[in-house]
Amino acid sequence: MAMCKVSASAPKENSFEVSDASARGKDILKQMKKQILLLFAGFVLWTWAASATEIDFIRCASTSSTQNSGLFNHILPVFEAKTGIRVHVIAVGTGAALEIGKRGDVDLVFVHAKIDELRMIEEGWFKDRRDVMYNNFVLVGPASDPAGLKSAHSAGNALKRIFETRSLFISRGDNSGTHKMEMRLWAHIGMHPGSGGWYLESGQGMAKTLRIAANKNAYALSDKGTFLSLADRNSLGLFVLFEGDPLLFNQYGVMLVNPEKHAHIKSRSALIFIDWLTSKEGQETIGTFKDLHGNQLFFPNALQTNANGIIQK
Repeated sequence: MAMCKVSASAPKENSFEVSDASARGKDILKQMKKQILLLFAGFVLWTWAASATEIDFIRCASTSSTQNSGLFNHILPVFEAKTGIRVHVIAVGTGAALEIGKRGDVDLVFVHAKIDELRMIEEGWFKDRRDVMYNNFVLVGPASDPAGLKSAHSAGNALKRIFETRSLFISRGDNSGTHKMEMRLWAHIGMHPGSGGWYLESGQGMAKTLRIAANKNAYALSDKGTFLSLADRNSLGLFVLFEGDPLLFNQYGVMLVNPEKHAHIKSRSALIFIDWLTSKEGQETIGTFKDLHGNQLFFPNALQTNANGIIQK
C-alpha cells in the first residue's frame, strides 16, 4: 500500500511543474508580443510625424492686403484639403515680406511690387516668379472732397490737387507695395510731399491707415480689395474719389525663395502651392472670392501670362 501511495503522489507533483512552466512561457510570449507591437507603433508614429514636419507645412510671407481682405481664409482651406500641405502666412508690407524672403525665413513670397520682384529675381534672391491676380489702387477721402479729386483727369492730377491745396493725406510710409506705388506716383508728377502738417505717415497696414484717414477726414491711397472688404466701411465716411487710371494697376505675384541661397527651404511643397495658385482650379478659387456686398476683390490673370509675367495674346 505504501508503494501505491508513493506511485500515486509522484505523477501529481510532476504535472504541477509542467503546468507552471507552460504558464510562465505563455506570459513571456505575451510580453514579447506586446513589446514588439509597441515598438512597431512607435516607429509608425515617428515616421508619420517626421513626414508631416518635412512635407506638410510651408511658410509664406505676404501682404497685409491679401490677409486683411480675407483672401487666404477663402483659398487656403481648398488647397490644404487637396494637398494636405498647410500654409502659414506671415502678413506684413510687401517690402518687409521681400526682406523676410531674402533672409530665408519663409519658403515663398506673395506680394505686389513687380518692379522690385523682377529686380530681386535678377539678383538671385528668388526664382520661379509668376503673376497670380490683380486689382487696382484707388484714392479715397471724405465726401466733402476739399481737393476736388472727383473731377481729376488722372492719378497724377489727383495727387497734384492734394499737394497744391495742402489737403490732409495719410501715407502708409512703411515701404509696402501700396507705399511704393504712392512714391512712384509722386515721382511721376515730379513732386515730393516731404513731411509737413498736411502729409502724415501712419507706419501701419492698410486697414489701420484707412481708419486713421477716416478719423482725420483725410485722403489715402488704398488697394481696392482692402477698402471694399472693411467690415466697418459704411460707417467710416470714406469714399472712392478717383480710380481708373492705368497707372493704378496693381499686380500680385508669387515667387519661390531661391534654394541655392537657402538650402533649408521646402521648395518642393512651396512649388506645389505656386502651381496650384496659377492652375485653373486655383485661379477659379481666387475669382470666386467676394466681399459681403458681392464685390469681386481680386481678378486672376495667371493663365493670361507666361512664366516671365508677359501677357499672352
